Amino acid sequence: MTNALTELLKTRDWLLADGATGTTLFNMGLQSGDAPEFWNFEHRDRITALYQGAVDAGSDIFLTNSFGGNASRLKLHGGQDRVHEINKAAAEIAREVADKAPRKVVVAGSVGPTGDIMVPMGSLTHENAVEMFHEQAEGLKAGGADILWVETISAGEEFRAAAEAFALADMPWCGTMSFDTAGRTMMGLTSADLVKLVGKLQHAPLAFGANCGVGASDLLRTILGFKAAGPDQPVIAKGNAGIPKYVDGHIHYDGTPELMAEYACLARDSGATIIGGCCGTTPEHLRSMREALETRPKGTPPTLDNITEALGGFSSASDGTGDDGPKRSPRRGRRRA
Repeated sequence: MTNALTELLKTRDWLLADGATGTTLFNMGLQSGDAPEFWNFEHRDRITALYQGAVDAGSDIFLTNSFGGNASRLKLHGGQDRVHEINKAAAEIAREVADKAPRKVVVAGSVGPTGDIMVPMGSLTHENAVEMFHEQAEGLKAGGADILWVETISAGEEFRAAAEAFALADMPWCGTMSFDTAGRTMMGLTSADLVKLVGKLQHAPLAFGANCGVGASDLLRTILGFKAAGPDQPVIAKGNAGIPKYVDGHIHYDGTPELMAEYACLARDSGATIIGGCCGTTPEHLRSMREALETRPKGTPPTLDNITEALGGFSSASDGTGDDGPKRSPRRGRRRA
């Protein structure tokens, strides 16, 4: 399948993705509890600035403001009947920004989790999940997204439902899970589990990986787990900018641009091809990441000690994979100041 992302992947051995949507929008005035997707209509200029900031900082791929744009999540704000138009608007604004860029930039339609628990633990059926993801996918497709990008998923069943929905929309896609529970997703999947899942999908993603989670160190340990399992597709790394801390009633991430530059190069050395940031990652971080990737030579895969010495310790002793994955050495590296 020929598409914008596969064509761009042929040109370099790494691509820079974008940073944090939520962090940037909160800095622009979004209030806790508000649905950022409504800003596609109410503050079109701010969404344009969100996308432009990523492009200007050097991103080759940026995600649309549609993470919570499915019927289940929008129902919390009375927007369940506006799924198509909300997602279409998010992609249309992105398309305008990308088409004006001086280089090829890929628009990725962001698709977040439904917010519901799949059966048998919850009430969300596979059919309903596919329907919700398909509705969102069609809106993003109509708005001009190059690819779809499901992110922050924790359940394999939901990942499979998204893949089926994207096949119905006839759209190429990427997908990432969040490994935030002692090296596993909230629903218990390991890095090796995701590699196996991706390998069995009929409509497989162009690339897959991890986003968000705990901190950059933990995410890179997950990337090493992916590579150890021998995946066929390129791997995505979108780690948070450091560790969240509550300061004056707001969440702040302590990762500096210099730290994220180290993370970006370690992600590349660990085997990631598409490298970006998640929560807390600003255009300033992205600029440092891009410069580091362009100017520093690729190195050998880092040891776990290399990772902790550069980025700080892991949040848990286990990487979630038992005896099958990379191990944390007994010595903890120094934490950054």
